[in-house]
Amino acid sequence: MATYSQAGAALGYGILWTLLLTFPLMVAIQVISARIGRVTGKGLAANMALHCPKWLLYGCVALLFGANTVNIAADIAAMGAAAHVVAGGTAQLYGLLFGLLSLFLQLYVGFERYSRFLKLLTVSLLAYVGTAFMAKAHWGEALFHTLIPHMRLDAKSLSLIVAVFGTTISPYLFFWQAAQEVELLRATLHDKPLRDAPEQARRHMRRIRIDTQVGMGASNVVAFFIMVTTAATLHRHGLTDIQSSAQAAEALRPLAGNAAFWLFALGIIGTGMLAVPVLAAASAYAAAEAFGWKVGLGRKLGRAPGFYGVLGLGMVAGIGLTFTALDPIKALIGSAIVNGVVAVPIMAVLMRLVSRPDVMGDCMPSRRLKVLGWAATSAMGLAVIGMVATAF
Repeated sequence: MATYSQAGAALGYGILWTLLLTFPLMVAIQVISARIGRVTGKGLAANMALHCPKWLLYGCVALLFGANTVNIAADIAAMGAAAHVVAGGTAQLYGLLFGLLSLFLQLYVGFERYSRFLKLLTVSLLAYVGTAFMAKAHWGEALFHTLIPHMRLDAKSLSLIVAVFGTTISPYLFFWQAAQEVELLRATLHDKPLRDAPEQARRHMRRIRIDTQVGMGASNVVAFFIMVTTAATLHRHGLTDIQSSAQAAEALRPLAGNAAFWLFALGIIGTGMLAVPVLAAASAYAAAEAFGWKVGLGRKLGRAPGFYGVLGLGMVAGIGLTFTALDPIKALIGSAIVNGVVAVPIMAVLMRLVSRPDVMGDCMPSRRLKVLGWAATSAMGLAVIGMVATAF
């Protein structure tokens, strides 16, 4: 949300084309991640541990943990700031309460119940759709820039494009998607890894494809409306540098009305509570799989101490960072850029894994899926190269 808001405020409608480009690419990469998890019965880091050099595995896990921890801190700080502008009081105290609540739910509420709560929180994303219509956007101009790419080749623009790519096609989502397939496999009687039960492949591959297309489609639609909202209000009025999510919400009040302000501010809290546990769990899955520990939100706390230890460490570190001079928006955009850079080698590893018969067995991906996967990897790589080239 912070990255999309900053991109819309800084570049206006001219950034919207990135979402049309990223949709098929992110679908391909998420489908590939899910297929690896379902076919092998193992998460991405566990597969990397079997087929990749240790330095590459541990390097990717360390970078993922660092980026996710900063993301957690920035999300918690943003939730606290949003609660402050809505209800008054101390932003840091609100952030602490949100962080502790999220940690408690992850550690002590059963995964089946908690996952239903997370799915319900996705409704909060609709708040951003409402604010776009209240902002009285120029829909013709928005559609034009969505269909016709317009790109400025300067350092700031390319950095924001990498940030948009990194927050849309993000490494933590790869690990989360594969891990959830493994969780579902363990929780479903008679289901087996597709490498051992290829007769189950058709049903699960269809489910994965539909689930991913719908989920990623909804994600990009929400991103589109966030960018449209900030382009139609903040960018139009010369407010091109957002310092906090709360500032974005406050700036909407005089430009789009109180209703837009309330929707945007409450959306920050809802999306933060949705994002924080996914970020923490993705780090825990990656680290625990890399070291061969027991993993899974479906396991009780005492049966996966290493997994929950990493999850708790990420949460505590994230909460602690909110009491420093951390700038939430800069931290989120910075971590999005880091995600964009880190995603390139991880995506290359994914593509190598999914192309190996000894990994995928009889469930090799189609040529079309591999082409889209390599296209996503190449697009991310070119964006990163462009950003680095213009930075000097």
